[in-house]
Amino acid sequence: MPLPEPDSVIRAAGPWTHRDISANGCRFHVADIGSGPAVVLLHGFPTFWWTWRHQLTALADAGYRAVAMDLRGYGGSDHPPQGYDPRTLAADVAGVIRSLGITRAVIIGHGWGGLVAWSTAILEPEVVRAIVPVSMPHPRRLRAALLGSRQQRRAMGYALRFQIPFAPERSLTAQDAARVADLLAQWSSDDTWLDEATATAYRAAFLRWPTAHTAVEYHRWAVRSVIRPDGLGYMSLMEAPLQCPVLQVQGTEDPMVLPSSVDGSEEYVRASYSRVDLDAGHFPQEERPEEFTRALLSWLGSPDLA
Repeated sequence: MPLPEPDSVIRAAGPWTHRDISANGCRFHVADIGSGPAVVLLHGFPTFWWTWRHQLTALADAGYRAVAMDLRGYGGSDHPPQGYDPRTLAADVAGVIRSLGITRAVIIGHGWGGLVAWSTAILEPEVVRAIVPVSMPHPRRLRAALLGSRQQRRAMGYALRFQIPFAPERSLTAQDAARVADLLAQWSSDDTWLDEATATAYRAAFLRWPTAHTAVEYHRWAVRSVIRPDGLGYMSLMEAPLQCPVLQVQGTEDPMVLPSSVDGSEEYVRASYSRVDLDAGHFPQEERPEEFTRALLSWLGSPDLA
């Protein structure tokens, strides 16, 4: 059976409103629902805004305005040839928040979106009320884990293979992006959440040209910048302590970002820091949506965010 057209899943019907927002020289697609204090949700690789479909409705029902954003190079957002570094990505998020008329927001980010959440809290603090990194340590803690842990290097070995020109893009799009579904299953502790309709949606969205290339560019910047001035400068900036509350969510069975690699992230936070470990792999918001949402709403209503 052929996959649906990418735009049909990127702009999936639902209780949310699809918007195109101009910010930081690009156009960004968001799904917007509810009213009240703002919560901005950022996806990771290899997904798009739809990974937050369960949380979008729950947040709106709880009295929040929830905005799930396609990062640059993904989904319905622009796919420019450059800008896949954390400084630019943080500016993207801050620009979208301002363009939506939001003063400050809680930023929730999964995977690469989590790295962007950490970065935005330091680089664009005036728009950040609090952050929720999911399956992503503080960037300096991640770097330390990669340097010091053979297991973590092995778990993220795919990023090194992504440095080869052209081959990763071909692999990710072959057989109608079958590898996207394979990665989602491999990185989950229990892939029963990944039914045929869900896998089809992620595969179809990833086939929007040139998502395969721009998604890989995130990984290329991360590896190639390790000894370059831009990467060293970014890591230097990230030494500054966060002044906003943080809720860290981690899957105890995550095979890609090891739970031990998250340990120590609290050392970079001067405000309140909480951590929730769920019985899940790399995608706790998908694998355990009810538990994830319950923990999130409890924290959002805590005195730390009053």
